[in-house]
Amino acid sequence: MTGRDPAAGRSGTAEVTPLGADDMDEVRDIIDMARQVGGYVPTSLRIMARKPAVLRAFAGLRDAVMRAPGEVPLPLRWLAAHAVSTSAGCRYCQAHTAANGAKAGLAPEKVEQLLRYETSSHLDPAERAIVAIGLAAGQTPNATDESHFAALREHFSEEGIVEIVAVIALFGWLNRWNDTFASDLEDAPRAFAEAHLAARGWSVGKHGDKGRPPD
Repeated sequence: MTGRDPAAGRSGTAEVTPLGADDMDEVRDIIDMARQVGGYVPTSLRIMARKPAVLRAFAGLRDAVMRAPGEVPLPLRWLAAHAVSTSAGCRYCQAHTAANGAKAGLAPEKVEQLLRYETSSHLDPAERAIVAIGLAAGQTPNATDESHFAALREHFSEEGIVEIVAVIALFGWLNRWNDTFASDLEDAPRAFAEAHLAARGWSVGKHGDKGRPPD
């Protein structure tokens, strides 16, 4: 992989310059799949591509957690991802999880009403249990307790609960990655977040408005 001067060409918000298309040959399969699925290559992956082994390890875990068949439907996995990202405060991941959730079939009203999950008619009891543990797990220190698992057990098996916590743990890693690097938020998830999350206080923050390097 071709290296770059870390002080050169930083036109975006990211603290490390995301690699361009010509610099990611070692992980071309992952990059091409990301573009095929989402229509663009996320900044998070373009930074991760500077360490191909890290990107490959991450992609394997992501596929096992978010793409492999399981008990928990994909829209509910994205709901868990959005809840933990909201609690952790990562605006980049909030935008991505909301937009990706909608693509997977999660009604936008569910993320719009996330912070009113206990009383919102848009969420059912299983979804409320997922949101509750996601919000608790995203806090520092972790605020989960037995009551969160008791609520999950009313709707999911032990295997299903493991699937939900795997999503929370995966996005805990992504929250730290993207918030620390100030990953540039791409146009599509930003537009979705501005349309559906701004009313509850979301803004792009340090992930935008400084210009972004081309894909």
